[in-house]
Amino acid sequence: MDHFHHRGGVLHCEDVPLPDLAARVGTPTYVYSSRTLIDHYDRLKAAFAALDPLFCYSVKSCGNLSICRLLGERGAGMDVVSGGELFRAMRAGVPASQCVYAGVGKTDEEIRFALDAGLGWFNVESEQEFENISRLAREKGVMCRAALRINPDVDPRTHTYTSTGKKETKFGVDLERARAFFQRFGRDPHCRLAALHLHIGSPVYSIDPYVSAITKALALIDDLTGQGFRIEMLDLGGGFGADYESAQSPLAADYAASIVPLLRERVAKGLKIILEPGRTIAANAGLLLLRVQYIKQSGAKTFVICDAGMNALIRPCHYGSFHFIWPVNVAPEHVPAKRAREMGMGGLTPVDVVGPICESGDFLAQDRPLPPVKRGDLLGVFTAGAYGMVMASRYNASPLPAEVLVDGSRVTVIRERETYDDLIAHERSPRVV
Repeated sequence: MDHFHHRGGVLHCEDVPLPDLAARVGTPTYVYSSRTLIDHYDRLKAAFAALDPLFCYSVKSCGNLSICRLLGERGAGMDVVSGGELFRAMRAGVPASQCVYAGVGKTDEEIRFALDAGLGWFNVESEQEFENISRLAREKGVMCRAALRINPDVDPRTHTYTSTGKKETKFGVDLERARAFFQRFGRDPHCRLAALHLHIGSPVYSIDPYVSAITKALALIDDLTGQGFRIEMLDLGGGFGADYESAQSPLAADYAASIVPLLRERVAKGLKIILEPGRTIAANAGLLLLRVQYIKQSGAKTFVICDAGMNALIRPCHYGSFHFIWPVNVAPEHVPAKRAREMGMGGLTPVDVVGPICESGDFLAQDRPLPPVKRGDLLGVFTAGAYGMVMASRYNASPLPAEVLVDGSRVTVIRERETYDDLIAHERSPRVV
């Protein structure tokens, strides 16, 4: 699952005790494990080796340059959803030709940037977007490639905010419109429409929705082939789960066991496969390290007030998401053998773990049984590597946390903690326009 474990009652990331790390770097801090990132990526590659896919890591899940670089050095391409993410991928050393670019609202400026960079594939979401990409490619005198994002109308059974494979979402086009889309644009001379793209949502803990979506996509490919269109690539998107609780998600090999047989013959005939893993690589590889500022009693409630909350990790209050939280230093009887909502051990007290933000919705956990904690103690918020720092804000003028990458016993600061001066850096020189 990951390389965060208590040893002798002290939480470590790989070989680094987190109290030592906090003393050197401070809190709040996002802590990432190199071994976990590499393990997760390598397991995906091994599981899907029969398809020889290009793995395009989802930059939106955790876009730090050092993490993108680490995965790029192992052969990963990048899945981007903005010009800024493409810029990040390229700065991390990943060529644009190894990137796929999704997103419903690509601006002219972003499209031009991607064309100039030599983007691998645009994942196109609408007729107007395709027309615009083709126009801009024609103006530049270049040819680009596009995959049509289709909605297979499959329910991924995940949070409504992150469910993207139903007809009612803003993403892609439904299967009926897809056929007409190819008739209209499939022979465009400036933007070669030669692929399909799926992304049904995230996190998806059942394999059945993938089987259903891929089956529908393959039927569409057969229809389009019969009409004279050549489909070179199928992008399966991402969405594989992560272990917010122990053993919650299927293994990479479990997903592959159902997906690979559907595609093996197609790949043998020349179909290229792309996968866009993000959460399944990064989530368990990251932990948010916090320090308790105060313990407060209010009526029947006990609040554990920390030095960051929704400003650093918005998932609990935004999605109602569960993150396992545990003290960094614990007595032997409270060393966790698993991560779960119900820990089944004595000596725990229900508390609300909250941050300093002036919102009643600023919480990381509510009525969560925890071992005894006091002012100054450290807490670890687990499985925070995906959609953590990338969604952090400066609300209440809170400087963004630091980020560190641990490799064995080596700790590298990969993003400096923001200062008060950083908060006003873009406000120092007002100008009249």
